Amino acid sequence: MVKVRAARPAEAEDLTGLVMRSKAHWGYDAAFLAACAPELRIRAGDVTARRVVVAENGRGEVVGVASLEGTPPRAELGLLFVEPSAVGQGVGRLLYRDVLRRAVELGVRRLVIDSDPHATGFYRAMGAVPVAEPAASAASPAAPAAEAGGTALVRFEAAPVPLADWARAWTGGGRAVHLGNVGEFNAQFADATLDREQRPAHHYACLAAFYSPYPAALVLPRPVPRGWTELVCRQLGWTGVDVYDGLLDADPGLAEAVRARPALAALLTGSGLPLVPWGRTRAFGRLAGRPWRDGELRYESKSAAHGLFGRILADGGHPGIVLPRQWRVDGRWAAARMLAARTRAGESTVLKSEHGVGGSGTTVLTPARVRAAGGARAVLRRLPRGPLLVEEYVGGAASRGDEGPRDLTYDGFVDEAGRAHEVGGAVMEVADGCYRGATVGPGVVPGWAEKSLIAFGAAVGRELADSGYRGWFDVDFVADGTGRLAPTETNLRLTGPSIAFMVAARLDALRGAGHLVRIADRVELGARLPEAQLDELCAALARGCAELGAVFVPAIPTGAFEPAPWLGVLVAARGREVLDAAEALVRAEALAVGAMFGPS
Repeated sequence: MVKVRAARPAEAEDLTGLVMRSKAHWGYDAAFLAACAPELRIRAGDVTARRVVVAENGRGEVVGVASLEGTPPRAELGLLFVEPSAVGQGVGRLLYRDVLRRAVELGVRRLVIDSDPHATGFYRAMGAVPVAEPAASAASPAAPAAEAGGTALVRFEAAPVPLADWARAWTGGGRAVHLGNVGEFNAQFADATLDREQRPAHHYACLAAFYSPYPAALVLPRPVPRGWTELVCRQLGWTGVDVYDGLLDADPGLAEAVRARPALAALLTGSGLPLVPWGRTRAFGRLAGRPWRDGELRYESKSAAHGLFGRILADGGHPGIVLPRQWRVDGRWAAARMLAARTRAGESTVLKSEHGVGGSGTTVLTPARVRAAGGARAVLRRLPRGPLLVEEYVGGAASRGDEGPRDLTYDGFVDEAGRAHEVGGAVMEVADGCYRGATVGPGVVPGWAEKSLIAFGAAVGRELADSGYRGWFDVDFVADGTGRLAPTETNLRLTGPSIAFMVAARLDALRGAGHLVRIADRVELGARLPEAQLDELCAALARGCAELGAVFVPAIPTGAFEPAPWLGVLVAARGREVLDAAEALVRAEALAVGAMFGPS
């Protein structure tokens, strides 16, 4: 295993030799290398002054060298060279990430990189951003790998940042054990709209990989491909992640399955690391040794959340928020009569169950759809049994004069001390009431919505804290046509947008600030693939996105083995155009895998 350590002055001559061998690897002629030699030389006195570190393999051999030069807030990556025999083994990636980590500790906020033309692909893949500012000349000690045959160096920059404050508060700044208890969380509500076998929930449990920015262990109900965890770890710079999968034969709930294995339970709960679930359950409370508070999930109910929103708005102070009217109906025929009356009046209606995930149990009905279905009673007969809420439909964006987002969300959490923390806002993709994905990052939430969204989300967080709730939450909104937001529900658990926030925090700390991250719940595959071919596809998608300057992370691999195969994915980039291009590439390549089998 390769590790990074501080260089020693006595190694200076040997390190110079490594640098020259690495430079020669690109095919430069002897005359050019001789011209570069004075600037490439490392002297004993440089080792400390230039903050030189080396990468050392398990045999004690030095296989790479890097330096961090200058003073905060601006510094330079002066050296980054890898022994030719070790190229392609991740040594350069390890050294680069170490430089960024040390830059953060020093207070550097602008890291300048003057890259040899042959290394531009590496720096782009590592998240550095090309800039128009001229690169250093051949004589610059900060850029010794200078011009070759008239080919200028290429300047890149990175913006080193520490892990976001909210992410440090979420797990205490360290690693955590992630429990993928999605099915267990859903089952406690016994909602008729949720699949009794919880098959979708067990796929969603794969998102346990991303319950914090850096897991120590993943605990999963179903087996997952080994190649998946290896690629995710490589893309997010994780090491030492233990995976405990395939724990459920039937469905007692994941926390109970862990408790039924005393050795595993002791290992996970005795590690001293936070235990992070998808959502709180009574069984999780028993596993974690945390008292279960009766009613702590009451605002997971859509009618209870609506009442909470009304109480907050009754105090005033949120002019950018409007609350749609909602009625709880006593039975199906009462709902049918109300729906029929609203249809005759030309009004669209939202029918909701008390609980549901990803839009399950939510049906948007325009008058045209009601008539096409054969009337209100016919609509109601097709819906699952159980309590129903009838809600006023919030109209769309005509008077804002833009095509801005309609579905937004606020994410935050309440820590064990009862303090509410803001994470941020996201834009969701919702189709016919069903969640399809979300995008987070700088500038994603439009300016007209941001202040109202953050203020109201924070108010909900304070109310949840006062009610005794502890854990992650979000507040979902729909934008109306006048620049106001209508809150529609709270989710007292982790969510798809929360996963994107976790990955954005990790990538910002790993690669520099400014990542946009998009989670797409369902990317259709053109064919079911054996596990090895799925690994090959994901590796190819990672390479393709890297060439665009984006990051690809497979999020839900197990859907690929369904009769109608699909993947959940994350893509990240520093600009919307690159992000959109990366998602388009992933969708096209995933769908094209069926072509290898010929016409159906």
